[in-house]
Amino acid sequence: MTELKKWITTALLTLLLLPAMAQQKADTTYTFRFVPQKDMFYVPWNGNDMELARLLECIESNKTDILDGKLPLYVDGYCNSLNGEKENLAIAKIRSNRVKSELITRAGIKEESFITRNHPAEGDFVTVRLTVPAEETTVSDVEAEAQRKAEAERLAAEKRAEQERLAEEQRKAEEARLAAEKAEAEKAAQQNTLADTPSETKITNDYHLSLRANLLRWATLTPDLGLEWRICPSWGIAVNGSWTSWSWSDKDRRYALWEVAPEVRYYMGEKKAWYLGAMFKAGQFNYKLSETGKQGDLMGGGITAGYQLRLNKALDLDFNLGLGYLNADYEKYEVIDGVRVRRGNETKDWWGPINAGVTLVWKLF
Repeated sequence: MTELKKWITTALLTLLLLPAMAQQKADTTYTFRFVPQKDMFYVPWNGNDMELARLLECIESNKTDILDGKLPLYVDGYCNSLNGEKENLAIAKIRSNRVKSELITRAGIKEESFITRNHPAEGDFVTVRLTVPAEETTVSDVEAEAQRKAEAERLAAEKRAEQERLAEEQRKAEEARLAAEKAEAEKAAQQNTLADTPSETKITNDYHLSLRANLLRWATLTPDLGLEWRICPSWGIAVNGSWTSWSWSDKDRRYALWEVAPEVRYYMGEKKAWYLGAMFKAGQFNYKLSETGKQGDLMGGGITAGYQLRLNKALDLDFNLGLGYLNADYEKYEVIDGVRVRRGNETKDWWGPINAGVTLVWKLF
């Protein structure tokens, strides 16, 4: 009997609660996403168009209650992508107004139908919530809260990813700046090293005109002088001239000559010390070192090579050798009672060394 009473009581309570349960209402929430730090409502972006279509369909189904004020639309704007609370709250307010304007334009809703709140936290989105009868609700409170939390977590993850990207860009920019500073410091150190390097290791072409004297010619009692003009660090034009006139044994012995030897040079290497050149030589001679003397002309030319050793800022020592061809056209003679007696003509060609020198170079300027 007691069990029967319990069953009847439970049945009656169920019958009484069914109408109340049928009238129970639930919230339906729609979320619209915004680009961080921006307030524009991009309808086609990130699923906003689908969410807006669902909201407009729900509004259309409940438009009478909405316009009569029985079913308000709760609009919540969120923003946390800016630096300060005031800035976030201002952007959240603008976002809410943009969503409301879209609904007013598309669905004919009035401003009085909205209840708006704005929040400087949680993410970058706007939610629109309607409290509709449970049978028309497509999303329960629990599901709406889960969606809101999921959206907040997704937006937080996007913000973290953006912060990590910016941090990576800053790190790369800092590395590039440090690398540039290091390269500049190395360049400056290299320039300072070159400035402190002894003069022997530097390029020795810090002049344009120099005076030259072949010491080998002077050693054979043949005065020799010349000039060299350095057109640029790699090219120079040199001219050397020699002249001498000696006689002895009551003028029975004779040594006399003059020569002019222009030369074009190309200097090589970092120090511009080694060079190659092309020489032309012309002159006259009169030799009588035995019973028979030779007097005539010579002409020829060839390839020269050499090396300039720097002694100090003003002096170099030039070692050079020339190989090529010489032609000598001369008369042979004898001296009888102080008179030259011609003994015929002769021509000789010579292939081999045509010039050698250990030349002292004095840089004028």
